Amino acid sequence: MRPLGTGDPIRLGPYRLLGVLGEGGMGRVYVGQDRAGTVAAVKVLRPELAHETGLAQRFVREALAARAVRSSGVAAVLGAQTEGGRPWIASEFLAGPTLDQIVDRYGPLEDAKLRALASSVARTLRDIHAAGFVHRDLKPANIVLTSAGPRVIDFGIARPEHGLTLTTTGQIPVTPGYGAPEQVLGHRVTAAADVFSLGAVLVYAATGHRAFEGAHVAAVQYEVVHGDPRWQGLSPEQHALIAPCLAKEAAQRPGPEQIAAAFAPPRRAGAVWKHGPVGDAIKEREREVRSLTAPLLPTTETGSGPSRRGLLTGIAAGGAVLAAGGAGAGWWLLRDAGSRGRDPLFTYPPAVKTPEARLLSADAGDYIIGGSPKPLWEATDATSVKSPAPLPVRDVVIVGHPVTGVAALNVVDGKRRWSAPAMQMTCRYLSLSDRLLVAADDHGTVHTFVPSTGEPRWKVRADAAELLTADAHAVYLVTKDHRLRAVNRSDARIRWTARVPDDFRGKILPRAAADQGRLVVATTTGHAMAVNTKNGRVEWTARDLAKDRYLVPAAHDGVVFLNGKTLSARRISDGKQLWAHTKRAYYDHSIEEWSWPSVHGEMVYSCACDGDGYAQPYGFDSGGEQLWEAGLALSAGDYPILQQGNGVWLMDGGGYPRVETTDKTNRATATWTYDLHDDAEDIAFAASGNRVFVASGSTLYALPVF
Repeated sequence: MRPLGTGDPIRLGPYRLLGVLGEGGMGRVYVGQDRAGTVAAVKVLRPELAHETGLAQRFVREALAARAVRSSGVAAVLGAQTEGGRPWIASEFLAGPTLDQIVDRYGPLEDAKLRALASSVARTLRDIHAAGFVHRDLKPANIVLTSAGPRVIDFGIARPEHGLTLTTTGQIPVTPGYGAPEQVLGHRVTAAADVFSLGAVLVYAATGHRAFEGAHVAAVQYEVVHGDPRWQGLSPEQHALIAPCLAKEAAQRPGPEQIAAAFAPPRRAGAVWKHGPVGDAIKEREREVRSLTAPLLPTTETGSGPSRRGLLTGIAAGGAVLAAGGAGAGWWLLRDAGSRGRDPLFTYPPAVKTPEARLLSADAGDYIIGGSPKPLWEATDATSVKSPAPLPVRDVVIVGHPVTGVAALNVVDGKRRWSAPAMQMTCRYLSLSDRLLVAADDHGTVHTFVPSTGEPRWKVRADAAELLTADAHAVYLVTKDHRLRAVNRSDARIRWTARVPDDFRGKILPRAAADQGRLVVATTTGHAMAVNTKNGRVEWTARDLAKDRYLVPAAHDGVVFLNGKTLSARRISDGKQLWAHTKRAYYDHSIEEWSWPSVHGEMVYSCACDGDGYAQPYGFDSGGEQLWEAGLALSAGDYPILQQGNGVWLMDGGGYPRVETTDKTNRATATWTYDLHDDAEDIAFAASGNRVFVASGSTLYALPVF
């Protein structure tokens, strides 16, 4: 779902519109909510098409057909307006994925689910036909799987029986490969056409491929009329049940009642949609709906708060102020200033307790010295090589995924807790004191969520391109036009927007550090800059600090640590250098460059990297004294060094990526080693709660700690 945009209505009938679910050639589908809290899918005919008689009649026909069918297997029509203004139809909002989404994600359905699907959809077709209609476009995308069972949607081309398929323009409004031969040929269409479509749906659900395929639409339609279905992947019993549905002659196909009886679904067939990966996917969609609509805010008519429309899109005046000056723009301008402290969006929940894993001990027999214990868990297809590093936030770990956007996994077992598909998968996400998660969508809107539940809180149009970091007062980001911007945590006001020097413009890295009133950012070209967090004014700059390594600042207790040609500590208020370390390669005395620094308590860790990328890890106290050096070398040192439990954790991102850990003793050698996927294009890791989270390719691992 995406936020409402320019030209989208705010309200249709009794429904406040919350966002756009999707759109097609005829119109858009919005998610709406009435005053009683009922959520609906609201389909609206495009305004430019409202005066085209044929399309308007088709839209009216859809409303009449859907209203006429009395069945638990369809989405109930809640209301409709078919005359005057913008025609719309509001139907029951189904919280679940479509059949094609499930098969695409998890593969073919197991036999019990296939039987339950066939029986349920057949009974729904019986009810549709009993009302005197033929659906005419049954396909996987028009079957929604809910916890209560499959539901058939989209009566866009449903008509009474005996109607012809061809339109006046000769177009065939049917999905290639699912429409019956008589539909393809433009002959009279009866209820048997829906049975043929059901057969094609069941082949897809059982095998993962279509019953009829071809290089182009005409080839597919030819196969429907003259060819044999692709039966590969069906068991003999499944073939015997499905084949009659795909008979070329309509009269030879069984009726829906016969299909429902023949598939003999298992006892308590409705329960099959509540368990396993499919059940988890349905529950995930249900959580997303709850998150979208709760808490339901009072409407502006009560005088007590902003509308949901305001939360999603801002107001036109606010957008104009933002474009002109960038300060203080947004929906909150509509509110009584005295109400801000009572706004539930800014009442942050307390951070939940971190479920800490047990520290492993060789003395207790948890692992054999010289060996490495197995991961606590691994989640496949959980993230992406384009995602930022995993972000642990108490009882969840946040990752990015190309389908689910930003997702939260349970730290104990790796199961998905919730997801926000509209969020940018590639944009860094931030934790606000472990009480809120910050993410951004493709439009640059900044969103916040309760980490454990995914419940949405405040959001603001900030034109965000990259999220940088956050402190106790604000979230800091880079805008799409390459400016720095600060957004208040307490009320979502834009605190300031600042231009950056020309040699910083468009080059700021998505990692920054904020401490004691200063924000330190770095560029891809090795420059660093500190700005005042109250007003965005530049306080100091340092240029040409790094050549071959990315410059990444880390701050602690009024000091910022910068890597590059030296590992240096600077006073964050004015940039004065407090200490610096330089390393020379032993074989040619060339200057080595330091990788990004990590601060853990009073220790600062970094790797000195030679010209070939080989790295030696070191640890220093806050005064710059070297206290630790690992008794091992890394083939690549472009990763932070982590401290967790009694060990120091190192990522070796060379040709065979691996994670190594050693204890805190100076010159200690590797205690454990974990080899990762050899074909991983990128790796990243983070640590919290006596677990180390490693993203390798699309897999996320949780490693134990000693």
